Amino acid sequence: MSTGAGIDYSAWDHIYVSDDEDVTSPYVDTQSLYRMRHRARLERMAEFQQRGDDLENSTAECKRLLEEARGRLKELEEGMKEGEEDEEREAELKKVQAEVRKLKKDEKVFEKMIEEHRREEKKLPWDVDTISKEGFSRSVLNIKPIPKEETQEEKVEKHKTFVEMYAKEIKHFGMLRRCEDSQKYLSDNPHLVCEETANCLVVLCIDFEIDEKHALMEQVAHQAIVMKFILDLAGTLAVDPRGCFRQFFSKIKTADKPYQDAFDHELEMLKERVRSCAQIRMESAMEELEEEEKQKRLGPGGLDPVEVYESLPK
Repeated sequence: MSTGAGIDYSAWDHIYVSDDEDVTSPYVDTQSLYRMRHRARLERMAEFQQRGDDLENSTAECKRLLEEARGRLKELEEGMKEGEEDEEREAELKKVQAEVRKLKKDEKVFEKMIEEHRREEKKLPWDVDTISKEGFSRSVLNIKPIPKEETQEEKVEKHKTFVEMYAKEIKHFGMLRRCEDSQKYLSDNPHLVCEETANCLVVLCIDFEIDEKHALMEQVAHQAIVMKFILDLAGTLAVDPRGCFRQFFSKIKTADKPYQDAFDHELEMLKERVRSCAQIRMESAMEELEEEEKQKRLGPGGLDPVEVYESLPK
């Protein structure tokens, strides 16, 4: 047999077969002892896995907060460059700078803890549980998971539940006129940055148009397009819309003519669609009302007196 490049058996040096680890006393129930040791080992494995999951979740949350803090810092720094210097803004700038420094430090600590946890995982001895466990049950890939396609009924129910919970907040956002106010409100209520808010704003537009509150309709339509552009930007960047709405507001403030024209074009198209939908709803309501009046007028034999009168010779 060749002594050259052969099979490396060192990987098996640390196999831990607990059920055969020692000889027990004749006065001890061997099977009960094995079951107790096995249960204890499984609990230790579960605790170790849970600690790893907690570290991963904490790191992800820290990165998210750091991204948001960097966005706020960039806005404040741009404001200072444009000459908007005041004591309140300068104090806020220092506060956010300190927050960014702290989050960076926390991020490094979490990453170091994760590395240490992974090193410990590699050093763990194999046993009857880990040897028989499939090796690819958990894959860590740097890709965005494909979301499960929702049915139409699920979408309707999701929209209904969301609107019931946040109708007041959505309407408040729809009434905001300044970009700064809109951005601040979404910063305080990031859960509103979603498709359900955009849909609810369009419904509000139609209601206002039916009530002949045209100015309010146009105002809410503007905010609906703001939300649509944020969602489109998130789709282009393949990120959560809650993490990029500040980029939209920074962009729209200094928008070039093509981008501003595209925004205005979408806004005008939405207004036209709202007016058309409102007209259809009003015509449908009038038809239903006329049908109800007709049912009330029906006489013997189901005859409508108005139709009978109109059919008589002059």
